[in-house]
Amino acid sequence: MDSGNIFKQLLLIGVGTTSLVAEKLREVTDQWVKEGRLNPDQARAFVDELMHQLRTDGPSLDGQMQHYMKQLLQDLGVAQQTEVDELRGRIDRLERQVRDLENKLWR
Repeated sequence: MDSGNIFKQLLLIGVGTTSLVAEKLREVTDQWVKEGRLNPDQARAFVDELMHQLRTDGPSLDGQMQHYMKQLLQDLGVAQQTEVDELRGRIDRLERQVRDLENKLWR
């Protein structure tokens, strides 16, 4: 399983979620404007402020999500790329040793 691909998918989900939140916020504030709870300027300011906070807190949330995903993958027993690379290197060395021993036996 490619953890980089998972992170890209999570990022895309995050972007989609942010777009959905923005759309729903606009729908709610439009409804509040129609009901007279807010005037259009207040609604626009409310949406702008919330979207600003989402963008500002986004990097922090991304870091938390990456940490959570790494922990989840570790708990599931999924090997990290460095571990896989290390094992490949060990296998290559062992195969070389076996070939060398076979060559010595055939001489």
